[in-house]
Amino acid sequence: MKITFTKMHGAGNDFVLIDDREGLVPWEDHFLMAAIASRRNGIGCEGIILVQPSDKADFRMRFLNPDGTEVSMCGNGARCAAAFAHAIGASGTALTMETMCGLVDAQVKKDGTVCVWMPEPSKRNYTLTLDVDGETITGHFIDTGVPHFVVQVPNVSMFNIVDLGRKLRLHPAFSPDGANIDFVTLRPPNRMTMRTYERGVEAESGACGTGAVACVVVAVETLDFTLPAKVKTSSGFELIVDGDWRHKKCTGLTLTGPTKFVYTGEIDLDTVDMGTEIDNA
Repeated sequence: MKITFTKMHGAGNDFVLIDDREGLVPWEDHFLMAAIASRRNGIGCEGIILVQPSDKADFRMRFLNPDGTEVSMCGNGARCAAAFAHAIGASGTALTMETMCGLVDAQVKKDGTVCVWMPEPSKRNYTLTLDVDGETITGHFIDTGVPHFVVQVPNVSMFNIVDLGRKLRLHPAFSPDGANIDFVTLRPPNRMTMRTYERGVEAESGACGTGAVACVVVAVETLDFTLPAKVKTSSGFELIVDGDWRHKKCTGLTLTGPTKFVYTGEIDLDTVDMGTEIDNA
């Protein structure tokens, strides 16, 4: 079966988007989805996004990690899904999408940026100290649609995040699901640079929307940062996180940033090279 796909990126976070309103894509075949996402054997991406029918919203966003597993939310993925859904006529510029986190509103703007209203943060566990190979690592745990562990470092651009990121992502404190690990350098009162070791990608991602929200919430709630805050991603793009600061908690958070249509193609699912190893690094 041949399907048409669109390659997009949101602030450097790259995705394969597919119009699955007819429900024909075998998304439950995790090996097939991982092969499509493979940069060596398939199209290559940090997530596969399906736009599917919904009886609760304009459409359902189904998000699959590069390893083929489904996850509940992706901030930049939701922004790309909104732009894609509008482009294929599945929604207007103001829209609501169904996700595993519930209903998510979005606004596609004329300048190409997209704003999404993010799930309310939960499961805060600030100043969490972990032992990693005898070294003490202190960070902040928060769920912004998916779990994140935020670690502040002096200069994230010079920091080797992969080794420590992998160890923290698999730390028993976050079992059984693991966590995304965000390394961030703060520049008060409202700017920061971040890099993310992302579960499911099992490598550094080009950007991470839920991670940007996690870093901002932690900075506002623990270090008196102000909203809106600007977050520079590892790809060099900028995301803006805004919201309300009430009762010592951030609420009503939005994530805004660029989206780009890169190219459109066709892939034959019957001839996808499954290979013997999926490598998305």
